[in-house]
Amino acid sequence: MVALTGDRNTPLRSGDIEEHPVKAATRIFAGALVCLDANGYLAPGSTAVGLIARGRAEARADNSAGIAGAINGRVKKGTFRWANSAAADAITRAEIGDPAYIVDDQTVAKTNGGSTRSLAGTIRDVDAQGVWVETL
Repeated sequence: MVALTGDRNTPLRSGDIEEHPVKAATRIFAGALVCLDANGYLAPGSTAVGLIARGRAEARADNSAGIAGAINGRVKKGTFRWANSAAADAITRAEIGDPAYIVDDQTVAKTNGGSTRSLAGTIRDVDAQGVWVETL
């Protein structure tokens, strides 16, 4: 390409909304904690290593009968309240600022579960309803 010689309408992404192709045979519910898998496809959060947390699914994405990438899913980045894990993995106010780890598509924990969980983001607050986690 050559340098501009006139005005250009440059495409823009706001930075807080993304779209990614959805993993094959996968259903993502609106409001779910979503990640990119090792192949770069969007999937619901789960206990697994190698996932990259992206944020919250903005709408249901049902690719349960499709091949990888047949549809895209919309994701919002930000700080969201997820369910708190239980027992020794429950997050308390003492963990604010620490990493949170993915248990499933709505739950986070304070440990990586013996290296079986991926990073969800940074703990920003804890209240009676759950844990506020900022997506990285």
